[in-house]
Amino acid sequence: MEWWLLLSIIVVVLVALMFFGLPICFSLGFLAIVAAAILWGAKGMFNFATTAYGQVNSFTLVAVPLFILMADIILYSGVSDDAFDALHKWIGSIPGGLAVASELSCTFFAAVCGASTATTATIGMIAVPEMRKRNYDKRLATGCIAAGGALGVLIPPSILMIMYGVLAEESIGMLFIGGIMPGLMLSLMFIGYILFRCLRNPSLGPPVPGITWKERWSSLWKIWAILFLAIAMIVAIYTGICTPTEVAGVGCFLALLIGLGYRRLTWGNMKKAFSSCARTTCFILWILVAAMAFGYVISYLMLPQQLCGWITGLPISRYAVLAGINLIFIGLGCIMDPGAIIMVTTPIFVPIIVSLGFDPLWFGVMFVVNMELAEITPPLGLNLYIMKGIAPPDITLSDILHGALPFMVLDAIGLALVIIFPQIIMWLPSTMMP
Repeated sequence: MEWWLLLSIIVVVLVALMFFGLPICFSLGFLAIVAAAILWGAKGMFNFATTAYGQVNSFTLVAVPLFILMADIILYSGVSDDAFDALHKWIGSIPGGLAVASELSCTFFAAVCGASTATTATIGMIAVPEMRKRNYDKRLATGCIAAGGALGVLIPPSILMIMYGVLAEESIGMLFIGGIMPGLMLSLMFIGYILFRCLRNPSLGPPVPGITWKERWSSLWKIWAILFLAIAMIVAIYTGICTPTEVAGVGCFLALLIGLGYRRLTWGNMKKAFSSCARTTCFILWILVAAMAFGYVISYLMLPQQLCGWITGLPISRYAVLAGINLIFIGLGCIMDPGAIIMVTTPIFVPIIVSLGFDPLWFGVMFVVNMELAEITPPLGLNLYIMKGIAPPDITLSDILHGALPFMVLDAIGLALVIIFPQIIMWLPSTMMP
């Protein structure tokens, strides 16, 4: 059978399985098991098991549950509430100040979280009711947090970057550092847009009156913990003092100390944090197992290599190929979860990128920037539905979609910038200590 026909059959079957509601981990795992049974018979099941175990039995992947637990501890200890309160007191008195405070809170929480949905839910539950109470435009209030929450997949620590790093065999520490500048750039773009809209039309985000300087200064102590934790982790990775896995362990321990220091981390909250961590970790590892087995099978069939050879032989610019890959990612982002997209496409597209002369480290961060857009792209943008779930009853999904639309445009501009100017991603990793 021709390689392109076999690859087409596999893709069609995979899409069909997901269309009928089968979770991505089971869709990938089913295809891998069937292919292994056809290729190797009974021995295929042994190959499936040993491949899955060999990949998951990794020191690098220990970072996944540790970063997730760290984020859950921070969430249940109420540190994010205090950070928003401090930022709201300092900048709430300017037009759009609460929306700007929400974006900054998303940025700070993203630096200790690693997941966009958790960032959106955590900040949204605090900020949206406060903004609506102050007569903020409901589209601006929900759209800015849906977009700001997506920074959780880009600003380190990022679970998506860990997934990509494992599959592409790239340094997770370098990927983390590479995500800092694009993340801050997008955060500033969002803040600039909010200020531009609200300074032109203050009724969209009325300033909060009556905040005294005494209240501002007395609120600063509330933000030190999350800032210290975020900066400590980034500095440790950047200087090479710790590996990402070691940083995850230290960060988890510091988050526990912070929670206990705030005297809010009760035994009940700890049980909630551990339960949430266990559910999320199992979900991610099941996808990893299935994706690695799937990647092993298609690599054995030489499908990525054949596709790579065909694409590199086309008489078109390598940037045209890159543009096509990004359009595929944007299309997939409308119908698939970003984690699933990374799992399915990384084994196929990374060999193509390498053969075209692009840096796979740069491509990985650019990939995650694209996936940030997927978090707010309908019809499957997860952050849109998270926001609908926590928003007041008077806010419709249509309001959230319209509010997120300008931020989708800003995300697309950010994606174009990191493609045109790759040093936005590569500069910080190039200065890291060996």
